[in-house]
Amino acid sequence: MRQIRYTLRLLTAFLRKFKKLLFGSALLGILFFILLSTARDLFPALRTTEAIGVVGRFSVEDLPLSILTQISPGLTKLDSSNNVLPGLALSWESTDNGKSWIFRLRDAKWQDGKKINARDINYNFSDVTREVVDDQTVKFVLKDPFAPFPAVVARPVFKRGLLGTAEWKVDKINYISGNYVQNLKMTNIASGQKKIYKFYPSEETARTAFKLGEVSALEDLVDPKDLLSWKGVQITESVRRDRYVGVFLNNSDNLLVDKSIRQALAYAIDKEALGKDRAIGPTSPDSWAFNPQVKPYSYSPDRAKELINTALPKDQHDKLAVTLVTTPSLLPIADKIKPYWEAVGVKTDVQVTSALPQNFQALLAIQEIPADPDQYSLWHSTQTTTNITNYRNTKESQRIDKLLEDGRKTLDQEARKKIYLDFQRFLVEDSPVIFLFHPSTYTITRK
Repeated sequence: MRQIRYTLRLLTAFLRKFKKLLFGSALLGILFFILLSTARDLFPALRTTEAIGVVGRFSVEDLPLSILTQISPGLTKLDSSNNVLPGLALSWESTDNGKSWIFRLRDAKWQDGKKINARDINYNFSDVTREVVDDQTVKFVLKDPFAPFPAVVARPVFKRGLLGTAEWKVDKINYISGNYVQNLKMTNIASGQKKIYKFYPSEETARTAFKLGEVSALEDLVDPKDLLSWKGVQITESVRRDRYVGVFLNNSDNLLVDKSIRQALAYAIDKEALGKDRAIGPTSPDSWAFNPQVKPYSYSPDRAKELINTALPKDQHDKLAVTLVTTPSLLPIADKIKPYWEAVGVKTDVQVTSALPQNFQALLAIQEIPADPDQYSLWHSTQTTTNITNYRNTKESQRIDKLLEDGRKTLDQEARKKIYLDFQRFLVEDSPVIFLFHPSTYTITRK
């Protein structure tokens, strides 16, 4: 007890003697904190740089739109339903039945302070002639009518390199392996805030970089894996309705050339059990041209068996074998599909590949959905490289060809919509691909 009283008297004496010094030190600490916070606003160089990890190998020309749109807009822009709105162009019109497109520019400046001139606008399109009408008007002349053109020029436009007109300016680009971007440094022109995008070849290397502190955030991650259990981490999930997971069926395969077999494989899968947001067709549910009235292929093993029996006599059911190829990230989905198919008598072999195979029987993959409902490159019979299901040489594919051709030539949006509603209905009916679900991606940040 005496020891406690002695300690208290000693502490009281110390505080009396040094109270001015202690008060001054506390005040200086508060002032220093305020000064440091203010200095970061007054002197941008003192700010820390946000480091963001992105998966993929990109050249400057094909960087993700989520990055490019921060640097510059396009002549147009798209709303949430993919309707075309003014961007750098105030207005536009078509002449010559959709073969010529004229854009009138708004009064704006590049990030170097120079006024935007029509001579600066060049997307370097092949088979498109650019004409400068005057300083504020640019004209594009195409070989054929092309109604989706205003949506195409929603892609950001740059003066040289990545000099744009938006709020973020590129400071430096570092390259690796030739033309591939290793990292991209940017500054917000108004606030001085800095950030750097770092690109990684795989999700595994990106997750490792996050764990090691190389980046403070990861964007557009398909599988966060063990980061889900990390403390001090915030994970934001986004359902990507601009893409879908589907099983692409090779229509030139001896078994899958039969529409009944393709439909049977579709009915055999319980799609609701595979993903949160069911995909029913090739067009985004957010699109102005989306058709919700397509055949749903609701889970029905009995219907699948009926179709198989219609296509093949029972003594030929030993021919029912499908090899399903997929990437490592979709392997868990492939493993779930296998028992569904085998339950209706289809022997299924799952194989994993790191790249799109030249030849496959069935391919489980993620398909990006074009902003415009035009899907000529994916489904027209003339597209030998991008029509990966070999969808051609049938009466049904010829009907799809005609719809895709008409959709490109028709300028009126309501008339186009009717065309693409039919396109979706007939394509889903023929089932060259089994539409499963719209996948989720994840943004990982430190709290």
